[in-house]
Order: sequence, then C-alpha cells, then structure tokens
Amino acid sequence: MKITKAESFLANAGLRNYLFVRITADNGLYGIGEASLEWQEKAVESLLNEWVFGKILGKDPTEIEKITSDLIRDQYQGGATILTAISSVEIALWDLLGKSCGQPVFKLLGGAYHRKLLAYANGWYGGAESPEDYASMAMEVVQRGYSVMKFDPLRTAWQTMDLSEREFVVAVFAKVREAVGTRIGLILEIHGRLSTHSAIELLRDLEPYDLFWCEEPVPPEKMEACAEVRHQVTTRISAGERWYQLMEHARAFEMGACDIVQPDIAHCGGLLMTKKIAALASVRDIVVCPHVSIGPVALAAALHFDISTSNFYLQETFSDFDVPWRDDLVGGWNPLRNGRFELSDQPGLGLDLNLDAIMSHPYQHHSFPSLWDQQWQTDFTQNERQS
Repeated sequence: MKITKAESFLANAGLRNYLFVRITADNGLYGIGEASLEWQEKAVESLLNEWVFGKILGKDPTEIEKITSDLIRDQYQGGATILTAISSVEIALWDLLGKSCGQPVFKLLGGAYHRKLLAYANGWYGGAESPEDYASMAMEVVQRGYSVMKFDPLRTAWQTMDLSEREFVVAVFAKVREAVGTRIGLILEIHGRLSTHSAIELLRDLEPYDLFWCEEPVPPEKMEACAEVRHQVTTRISAGERWYQLMEHARAFEMGACDIVQPDIAHCGGLLMTKKIAALASVRDIVVCPHVSIGPVALAAALHFDISTSNFYLQETFSDFDVPWRDDLVGGWNPLRNGRFELSDQPGLGLDLNLDAIMSHPYQHHSFPSLWDQQWQTDFTQNERQS
C-alpha cells in the first residue's frame, strides 16, 4: 500500500473554522484527520499543501511511527502550527490503517480498557453575564446528563485581578454551586492568564466551593510557576493543551507542575505521541484528560485514545454546544449521550467527511474571538447556538 493523494478541506463552524485532512492510498482506501487551529487554519493549510503532503506521497501508510517521527525531525522549527499539520496526517493514517484491517483504531492501540467514557461540558456559558446567568445555564448542563462542567468567568483578566474581579468570580462559583449541588464537578478554566500570586489568591478564595480542578492557572511556558501554584493550593491543577512536545511534558512531570495532563492529540503529534505522554504521566500517577476544543474528527481521535488508555480520566466536549451543523460535517456522527460517550466497533475512527456539508459552510476570516476582547464571553458559542 502506498499513499497516492492528500487533500485538505476547510469548513466554518460559527466562531471556529475546522480544517480536515484526507489521505488516500493506491487501493482506494482513505483516512481522515483534523488540523484545526484557532486563528491559524490558513497557515496550517499552507504547511500541509506546501510541505507535509509532499513528504508523505509514495510512503507506506502503515509506517505511522516512521512517517510521523521523520516529519517532526525534518520540520526543524517546532510549534503549534507545524505540529498540528503533522498531527492531522498521523490521525488520518490511523484511520486508514483501521479501515484496511477492518478494525476500530482503539483496538490497534491496545483494545478497550474502558467501556464508557465520561464527558465534561465546555462551551455552554456563552452570553452569561451575571452569577445568576451562569447558575441558570449550569442547570441546563446538568439536565443534559453531565456530572462535570468547565467554565471561565474571568472575563478579560490578565496577570492581576483586583478585588472586584475576584469577588465576581467567587460570586459566580457560589451561585453555580448553590444551583447544581455538591455532587456536580466544577472546573475553573483560567486560560493561562494569571500570575503565580494572583492564581494562588483566587484559588484560595474559591476553596469553599470545592473545585474539581483548575485548568492552566498561569501561562503554559511558566512550568515552574504552575508547580508553585499546585504546591500552594488544595485544588488539583491541570495543564498541557499548549505543551506540544514530549520533552515539555517530561519536564513538567518532573517538576510536579500538574495533577492532570491535557495533551491535545490534534496538536502534539497525534495518537502515538499522546500514548507516550500518557505512559510518562502514569509513572507520576498523573491522569490524562485530552484537550479537544475543535471539531468532530479531533474528538473521534481523542475517544479512541481514551478508551484504550488505562490512566484516561475524563473527556472534554463542546459537542452539545457547537453549531447545529457540526454533525453534518461528518455525516451525522455523534456518540455522546447524557454526558457519556460510547464508541462503536466501526473500522478506523468510525466517521467520514460529508464534503457537501463542508462546502456549504465556507471558511470565514478571523472568526475566533480574542480572550481580551470585552465581548468574548458573549460571542463564545452564543452566536453558534443561535445560528
């Protein structure tokens, strides 16, 4: 079997653009991947078509480790953009291999360790302005069957927070906790926006509300600061969506920077690389919760990783809070029911691209909001759900 064709397809999904990849072999089989990267879809598309695709044509698609390792070696500069391009090809090769074997990808990765995968909700709070808004919308999340949810009520905070900003976040968590009760997990998302001191101060203020964990309290490159926050508070700390290489994860684990690691399979090198990250994490008793804020193919890859990985914990999902046409882009695939995922035994990733639906939702320039735009929480998924 040889790779004879490689293609990319852009589709708009409200405040995001999804970039899909299709790799075809000489026997007519093909695999699909995803290369979506907020703000940078066109850059990733250029890298795919100008460099990555040319490097893989004529290769044996079953040699996934060699193809991916060579691409990572040869790209030289590193970073999210090129690694996202490489990750999409790696995911597509697993899909192609699964189809050629007639097996789901998770069986090729070691088989099912878990049977059902617990999800946590993200993207549900777009448009929330007051603590009461958050509480009302959180109840809707619970009614959908979720037992854990994540949200960022920090508005446009950067590095420091004054007393009124901290009081607002505390009021939000107080109202949400009162509304949903003590058995629902509440995750604070900070998006790496605070200094060490400000993160510690805020998390100590929130201790009465029993956070499930806090995600990325400080900028991702400040691993020492993340470790300091973790050692100064009682709340568990997660990080990793913006760590792109294996050595970054190894360094973070050595210094005790997190309790929960969140590699993004679509950005860190693909499924095999995430398996290696999970193995490193298991030595330190760190659980793995893959980050997925993009489209359905990336989510499918994460689910095949999840079900086959012993130290998997929870899976992030936007599925219930994305644009109405999300499922159309991949032919109606959505294994989420009442806050849980159940995978089928379909070969490969178990889904396929719907090119007609993709073409009917063309790319939109600069659709993703900035976290420091005053309107970001109003725009964040709110326009999508109204579309």
